[in-house]
Amino acid sequence: MSKVLGVLGGMGPAATLDFLAKLQAATPVVREQDHIRVLVDINPKIPDRNTQGDAAGPVLAAMAAGLRDAGADVLAIACNTAHAFARQVKASGLPLIDLPETAVEAARVGGATRIGVLGTAGGLSIYRDRLAHLGLEAVTLGDHEQVEFMALLYRIKRGDLSAASRETMAALAHRLVGLGAQAVVAGCTEVPLVLSQADLTVPFVDATQALARRCVEVCR
Repeated sequence: MSKVLGVLGGMGPAATLDFLAKLQAATPVVREQDHIRVLVDINPKIPDRNTQGDAAGPVLAAMAAGLRDAGADVLAIACNTAHAFARQVKASGLPLIDLPETAVEAARVGGATRIGVLGTAGGLSIYRDRLAHLGLEAVTLGDHEQVEFMALLYRIKRGDLSAASRETMAALAHRLVGLGAQAVVAGCTEVPLVLSQADLTVPFVDATQALARRCVEVCR
C-alpha cells in the first residue's frame, strides 16, 4: 500500500506547482489509481525565510501537523531554505524527505566533487553542510553576484519568467562553472523555472525534480 505524501508549499506557489507537475511525471503508472495520494498546503503567507528570521518555524510546524492530521504519512517541503526549520517540521512525528540531501546525492552520482549551488544565503548554508558531510566542495557566487541572484529570485517570485530573467540566471550559473563547478545544483525551487540543462555545459541538477523522484520511491 502506498504512503500518503504531505507537501508543505507556497514558497512560492509557482515553485510548488512545478514540484507537483514533476511528481506526477516521475510516477510510473498504468492507470490513474497508480499515482500516489498527495495532500498539499500551498501557503504563501509563510514569513519570508530570508528576511524574517525564525518566524517561519512555527508556521511550518503547524502546517506539518495539519498535514499529519489530514492523513499524510511522510512529508516534503517544496523549498530549500525552509529546511532550516526541519526540526520543527519533524516535531509532527512524520519523516521528512530532505530536499538538499536528495539534490546533493543526485549531483554526486554524476561524479562531480566541486558542486556549484544557486540558492539563498540560508539555502547555501544547508548545502555546504550536506556537501561537506560527503567530502564534496561547494562553489558559490561572490557577494555582488549573490545580491544579483536574490534580486532575480524575488522577480521570479513575482512571476517574471521573461527571457531577461532566463539570461541572467544562465549567466550566474555560468559564473559558477567559471569558478570551477563541475555540476550546478538548482538550490532554490525558483531556479528551475528559468534554468535547464540546455543552458549549461556541465550537469544540471534540478533539485525539485530530484525531490519528486525521491518522493515517488519513498511513497511507492
